[in-house]
Amino acid sequence: MPNRDIAGTIAALMALATVLTAATASAQEQYRLGPMDIVRLRVSEWQTSTGTFRDWSSVSGEYSVGADGTVSVPFVGEIRADGRTTAELAKTVGDGLQQRFGLADRPDAAVEIGTYRPIYVVGDVQNPGAHPFAPDLSVVKAISLSGGQRRGPDAGMRVERDVMRARGELDVLTVENHRLIMRRLRLQAELDGSDTLEMPEELAGIPRADALLADEQAIMQANRERIELQNRSLNDLKVLLASEVEALAGKRETVERQVTLTRADLENVGSLASRGLVVNTRVSDLERRLAEYESQLLDIDTASLRARQDISRADQDLIRLQNDRRAELTVEKRATDAELEANDPERRTQRALIEEALLFAPTAGSMNDPSRYSYTIVRTVNGEPAEFSALETTPLRPGDVVKVTYTPPVDAF
Repeated sequence: MPNRDIAGTIAALMALATVLTAATASAQEQYRLGPMDIVRLRVSEWQTSTGTFRDWSSVSGEYSVGADGTVSVPFVGEIRADGRTTAELAKTVGDGLQQRFGLADRPDAAVEIGTYRPIYVVGDVQNPGAHPFAPDLSVVKAISLSGGQRRGPDAGMRVERDVMRARGELDVLTVENHRLIMRRLRLQAELDGSDTLEMPEELAGIPRADALLADEQAIMQANRERIELQNRSLNDLKVLLASEVEALAGKRETVERQVTLTRADLENVGSLASRGLVVNTRVSDLERRLAEYESQLLDIDTASLRARQDISRADQDLIRLQNDRRAELTVEKRATDAELEANDPERRTQRALIEEALLFAPTAGSMNDPSRYSYTIVRTVNGEPAEFSALETTPLRPGDVVKVTYTPPVDAF
């Protein structure tokens, strides 16, 4: 009998590990859009002919994924968003605008998540219902958003709920603190012109610190490639204009030689015409040809001046590009510093609330017996609902439904 119990326990644990492994692998997949998601779309176009960027303000903005899984974008129409990544949706928008207006260059569309679709918590919690989704949301954090696990009416349970809620909020604030530290590190590195990020000492050994560092490194790489692309485009434009100036200079030399030869012919023919040896129409033809050559010289000088002005403008755009990017980084870093300054007192407040609650009810921290609670997640996978067991630390995805079930001890009745 004992051997059968041990075998059954091992089998149950192996089954749970298999389910959790599958859930973790699913959570690491690239996020796919779904109904009720709100996305922010920004479209800009690099105009090769003028060497400038144009912002498509009439298209940029926030769009909600409808119940049918589509978004409606001006000039493009209804686009299927359900099941797609933000990168796939951005490419579809860019392709649609290019085809709609017959553009030589595809507009650069960028899509990011504005608001995720909510998660739902049901069962033995204080406030079941829908709650906003945020990155790094886990089962325990979702329960804290729902007011904690449902308890009996005694006063000790209220203290326990307060402790659990404060701990959940402290976890959220701590994760945000780590993210802000990494963002500040990346912004400072971009301002300093550094290519790599080093793990800050205060986050060394912190769970998920490596993932946060990798995310910021990827953002920095993408920003650098974008700036390099713009610099390369402007430098290519300068090379093209310089070639045009050189070609115009060669053409001017040719026309000047024609002017010189025509003037010499005109002097010789004029001398002969004064003595009646050549008809006056010959003189008129030479004078007309000389005027045409001189007009060509004027056109060449005008075109050369315009090309040089365009080169100067491209130089100014290069300088402005660097200055604007530095100003943007400075503003973003100041905002990040301000968020960090606001985050610290909020975390201290939550710690103080936990300490105060435990001071008045020392046993409140142990009132919650995790073994009495079980958690189940219902998630849509490939268009079909799937249900699997979860732990408090299991990460959630937008649209998940978390079922919380409390199993009271046998002697409770």
